[in-house]
Amino acid sequence: MGLAFSAKNAHPSGMSEQTPTIIPFQDGPAGRVPDQIFFTMQEMQAILNVYGRMVAAGEWKDYAMNPGRDVASFAFYRNASERPVYQIVKNPALRNKQGAFSILSAQGKVLKRGQDLITLLKYFDRKLIKLV
Repeated sequence: MGLAFSAKNAHPSGMSEQTPTIIPFQDGPAGRVPDQIFFTMQEMQAILNVYGRMVAAGEWKDYAMNPGRDVASFAFYRNASERPVYQIVKNPALRNKQGAFSILSAQGKVLKRGQDLITLLKYFDRKLIKLV
């Protein structure tokens, strides 16, 4: 719930001498779907952690985020001019069915799907293991 402040009975000189009144903003109807879907701060932190490790390994060089009305996506690129190598998609409508998060390949094929983003991102750990 948001809050707004309003000064009542302002002094004639234009300066307020009384304490402000707190007026709560009305929240939208229960169950209202947001206008756009975004990743939370914790989700972004986990995604950028994986992205940083893959950049350090020389696998990825760029990324793009796309919040949307139904889904949000985070795409990883090997080069900026190519198609994304992988996409992480958040679709809250599938939360109770298949899981809100999925990893897509460059061809759009679902590679992994689940409820927990941290577990899902472990998919990229095996990409970092290289034979010497």
